[in-house]
Amino acid sequence: MVYVFLADGFEEIEALACVDILRRAGVAVQMVSVNSTHAVTGSHSIEVRADITTEKVDLANIECAVYPGGMPGAETLSSGEDTTPNMVAKYCVENDILVGAICAAPLVLGRLSLLSGKNATCYPGFENELTGAIATGERVTVDGNIVTGRGPGCSIDFAFALVSKLKGESVALEIRKAMQCDD
Repeated sequence: MVYVFLADGFEEIEALACVDILRRAGVAVQMVSVNSTHAVTGSHSIEVRADITTEKVDLANIECAVYPGGMPGAETLSSGEDTTPNMVAKYCVENDILVGAICAAPLVLGRLSLLSGKNATCYPGFENELTGAIATGERVTVDGNIVTGRGPGCSIDFAFALVSKLKGESVALEIRKAMQCDD
């Protein structure tokens, strides 16, 4: 299962492009509200109904955790080390499970010191939040089981990097072609 964490103020394109492309690849995805309800409002006032709330996250079947950016969504995701998004991020990195964070959201990983010695990218101006990382400035950076993306315009490439890690490059290329994203 892939869990995409949503907090009020999330960047809609980063979350929904990722969910859409992963589902096209046949990946089981659940959008997770960190609110007490399933309703989450993005940074551009688009309300999304998440599939579950945090208490339903099951680490026994996790394949990947995804953290979209947007403000104050990314800030909310990173608040409190004992929150579900932070505990899941730590669990994934400690157990070599795929983690993706885009735009401002790599700060979740950086603040937990999960990027130490890793290559990572983020929205320009957030590099100081990538504690211990080597900031690449690339559209998408893959370092082991950590995938980071620079911002909203990189959302599709970010999602395809996750598909490549979860389903293989051939599946990612097939979907890229079907979506008219091929070069």
